[in-house]
Amino acid sequence: MGIKDKYAIVGIGYTPQGRLPGRTALGFHLEACANAIADAGLKKNDIDGLICYRVFPPASNEALVTPYLLAQHLGIAPDYMYEDANCSRSHLQNAIGALDAGFCNYVLLSYGHNAASSDSMTRMLTEMSPDDAPFGHFGALAGYALAARRAMHEFPTGPETWKHIAVGQRKWANLNPRATMFKRSMTFDDYDNAPPLVEPFRLFDACLTTDGGRAMIITSAERAHNLKNPPVYIMGIGQHNPSYDIKQATHATGPTGAQKAGKRAFNMAGISIADVDACEIYDCFTYTVEITLQDYGFFKPGEGKEWLQDGTIEPGGRMPVNTSGGLLSEAYFMGLTPISEAAMQLMGRCEERQLGPRTKTKSPEIILCSDNGAILQTHSAIILRR
Repeated sequence: MGIKDKYAIVGIGYTPQGRLPGRTALGFHLEACANAIADAGLKKNDIDGLICYRVFPPASNEALVTPYLLAQHLGIAPDYMYEDANCSRSHLQNAIGALDAGFCNYVLLSYGHNAASSDSMTRMLTEMSPDDAPFGHFGALAGYALAARRAMHEFPTGPETWKHIAVGQRKWANLNPRATMFKRSMTFDDYDNAPPLVEPFRLFDACLTTDGGRAMIITSAERAHNLKNPPVYIMGIGQHNPSYDIKQATHATGPTGAQKAGKRAFNMAGISIADVDACEIYDCFTYTVEITLQDYGFFKPGEGKEWLQDGTIEPGGRMPVNTSGGLLSEAYFMGLTPISEAAMQLMGRCEERQLGPRTKTKSPEIILCSDNGAILQTHSAIILRR
């Protein structure tokens, strides 16, 4: 049983997003947090738990964003604070743990980054693996390319599979006015003709780099009933950490951490994959979507292309995936992009892209989310319900 239905997401905070020169990472955090608090119908002094999604190297002319700095600028004094120094995806678990232990009542989980318009992302990528840089191998792009290339060696997959993911998610983004790719449609020919990045990836296989912020508020189910929005209950959650660097890993082609994390989440929720109405999958690269869905059990290795054909994940499809456009076509806010979209869908607040009659899909009751970190080295599976 665990924490099934004991805690809920009750507020989401958005900011402008895209390429926004002149904005600071702290400013995006603050705007997202303020908007999440207002969205939940709370006051800032109600917030007694604060989690910054993770540490990012600051732009060269900015201070490092910490929970202390963020709390100071929000004008709050939380009883619980946390910030991860690495890419593990424990933020929602930590929020639930703090609530379950009685340390606090309302946890504000925040992300903010000016990655697109500052030098911070370049600095992070170039500082990520200095031992590999002399060999031309550094950053997440090269690491995921290794995993994807290995998958192409072991079972039938590759661009002919991944283009269904890129094009399908773009169709969702074309229904989302917030999305970076809102008015930019894409065809299979556009995908095929896109410039290469790192073999086997092409331009549209990789996620966006985005300025902006995203925040959400988590509280107990009891408190959630008295707030502004319909609560989105956390049915199940699981995590698994293969940990090994991708160059030494055996999980590049699965099972990744998604397999065990998914089983734990489903066991806690007391449901099966047949009960899932839609998925919001961490999609730093198209291959990540394929391997995650594969490890969750939607299809077997090598069956991704067939499963994805005929618009499976698109508007009107039988299993919608990444209905905001995802990291590929909406915006990159790490795991908060998929989780916040799932919450908004279950609250019924997604307008033209809302699951149900408007998009010729099933009205959602249960949505499966994923959050993936490092190079397939950590994974969280989250099951949310209306």
